[in-house]
Amino acid sequence: MKEIVIGLIAGIVGGLGMGGGTVLILLLSIISNVEQHIAQATNVIFFVPMSIAAIFTFIKNKNIKFKLAIPISLLGIVGASIGAIIAINLDMQVLRKVFGAFLILIAIYQSYSLYKRYRKPKNRNTSTKQYKGGKI
Repeated sequence: MKEIVIGLIAGIVGGLGMGGGTVLILLLSIISNVEQHIAQATNVIFFVPMSIAAIFTFIKNKNIKFKLAIPISLLGIVGASIGAIIAINLDMQVLRKVFGAFLILIAIYQSYSLYKRYRKPKNRNTSTKQYKGGKI
């Protein structure tokens, strides 16, 4: 039952384009007590069909800029290969700490983005002119 809930949550978050794999790794590590290396490898297997489903939906709604997506995808393949080699050779505790630091940085960035978006602007009332001394 845990696996169904974890897969559903990660799929929804991934379908929204917000990193379902990050959620999957976190939930597998915390809820299912899966080792970090295994959680990350499981994420790769999870990612392929989930991303294919999302790609079809985004293509249908014309939300993909292919001129941007193709070079990013190709370089992402290179980066993923390098990252996998690094992850395999890292100690599990170090990998966990790196992943945790990554999550903290994402949380800080998202919090700051929300703050900037919803903070109250300074009172800039331009409809009334203020004059220093004297009559109008």
